[in-house]
Amino acid sequence: MSLAELVVGSGLPRPTAHRIAVALERLDLLMRDFGGRFVLGPRLGGPSVETQRDRLAQVAVPVLAELHDLTGLTARLYRRWGALQVCVATSVDRSVGAEPVPVGTSRPAKAGPVAQVLLAWEDPEELYEVLRGTRFTAAQLALVRRRGWAYGPDVVVPDTVAYAVPVRTRGNGVMAALALAGPSAQVPLVQGRMLSGALIDSAARVSDAMLRAQGESVRPRLPGS
Repeated sequence: MSLAELVVGSGLPRPTAHRIAVALERLDLLMRDFGGRFVLGPRLGGPSVETQRDRLAQVAVPVLAELHDLTGLTARLYRRWGALQVCVATSVDRSVGAEPVPVGTSRPAKAGPVAQVLLAWEDPEELYEVLRGTRFTAAQLALVRRRGWAYGPDVVVPDTVAYAVPVRTRGNGVMAALALAGPSAQVPLVQGRMLSGALIDSAARVSDAMLRAQGESVRPRLPGS
């Protein structure tokens, strides 16, 4: 259900319904699907959520590989899991070299461009809670929303910097953050406008692929098909 549907179904005020849903999300009893809706979380055995997460990684991997070939930088996809940012896909080929941020790596979403993108489009009620203890402010998140991307030190890998952009849901929320990262001496050598443009285009491709997959998953089967 969406937050609006939770409000109608529960009869609770919107702030109360949102606060309870977010608390259940932090306990892994609820999660958000790629449409931004609340669904059963892994502690309740939500196979549909796991399937959607796997599908996101599947559609993202070829896009990340192309982004790496275009820019020479490492491309990664992150999802927010409560107060954590979790790497769900990477452009690094394991057969070529070790990935410093293997899939499944998690860090607190408290600093860095990826965390800013994952939080910048959150509801105001939740932002009030998550901004406590972060290294950025509401004003910085407002800037991220206006320009559509974030840039700064990559808190996951020392001595690197990253650009990050949102991967959108159907309701214009954020299902993930797509990031390009590299050594701080290398990234400034690549034109920033090209980087942000390539990132935004790649994020749109991932989003479109997920929305198409969503349409396919809910399309009714014809008799005999």
